[in-house]
Amino acid sequence: MNSLMNPNFSIHSFFIVITALSLSFLLASCTPAADGSNSLSSSEKLGKALFFDTRLSSPEGQSCASCHHPERGFAHPDTKIATAEGAVKGLFGNRNSPSIAYIKYTPAFHKTIEDGDTLYIGGFFLDGREKTLQAQAIKPMLNPLEMGNKNTSELLKKVIAAGYQPAFDQLFGAASLNNEKIAMQHISQVISDYENSKELSPFNSKYDAHLAGKTQLSKQEQQGLKLFNAEDKGNCAACHPSKIDESTGFPPLFTDYTYDNLGVPSNPDNHFLNNPAIHNPEGIAYRDKGLGDFLKDEKQNGKFKVPTLRNITLTAPYMHNGVFTTLKEVVDFYNTRDTDNKWADAEISENVNTDELGDLKLSDDEVDAIVAFLKTLTDGYQTP
Repeated sequence: MNSLMNPNFSIHSFFIVITALSLSFLLASCTPAADGSNSLSSSEKLGKALFFDTRLSSPEGQSCASCHHPERGFAHPDTKIATAEGAVKGLFGNRNSPSIAYIKYTPAFHKTIEDGDTLYIGGFFLDGREKTLQAQAIKPMLNPLEMGNKNTSELLKKVIAAGYQPAFDQLFGAASLNNEKIAMQHISQVISDYENSKELSPFNSKYDAHLAGKTQLSKQEQQGLKLFNAEDKGNCAACHPSKIDESTGFPPLFTDYTYDNLGVPSNPDNHFLNNPAIHNPEGIAYRDKGLGDFLKDEKQNGKFKVPTLRNITLTAPYMHNGVFTTLKEVVDFYNTRDTDNKWADAEISENVNTDELGDLKLSDDEVDAIVAFLKTLTDGYQTP
């Protein structure tokens, strides 16, 4: 008897068959375009399916995209909350969800010596605790404050129950998910393949069109760019390089992937502070040490990885704890942190960068010009 005619064949089983057939058809027809246009490979398409699948959390209802949505520059879609609620209601992540757009260009975590000081660069998560994107990709699925799966075994069962086995077998060979350790490698690979895809790194902002000679910046945007680059003004380019790489011709990524303590105030509206004691025993007194906590090095306390500014207009709230709600507020903080007493004390008072920000002496019009320029970094620009 055909299984679909069998009265013992459940609705859930029917869904698995339909999902498997759909995925097989999807993967069979996704050879990348010969001209290199934005066409996802089989692995990227499977990774995308997992990335958006809300059945893979515990309890169900949350996906990777829940905190990294394409319409918000692959950051959290709710701009009104500092830290995102996880799959378990009432539990919140300890940090603002960063954009993962252009994440493929992040170098592996490493250190170098510059002017006698140790400088840390790259790595994944805001504190660099994972060296590779593939290693990072699986961690949110197992975080009790995020997707909530208790272990890899629980996650793997969900992936199989969702009907993905045939697609993985087509990519990696028969029984590709039978060995749990190898299965996790496959799952993390396809997710990271999607995150490495052109969809997350399109380089199609107004500024990209300007660099290609296809459009002109407005007078205010041009002024903002000049202030952004000027060492005696905004000096933003010291950490967020804005120029094409002369040696490679590669577009700017607007980050040097280093780590910095900007003197950001703590955020009393950070929902993580209200988590049960098992997740945040310090309560409202919690202070995020960032890189210093990962390295167990007090000299790195309060430092977080410099983010890309691409799509920055879409990714509010800002900073690791979501303390600032607008771009103008951020630029104003950089401008007057050390001269205006409206700013609260730094969350971590040691290691604060006092050389490149804090007293920039920008006028209100100059602040507005920098913000206007930052708006040109949003992807999806259509040339008039």
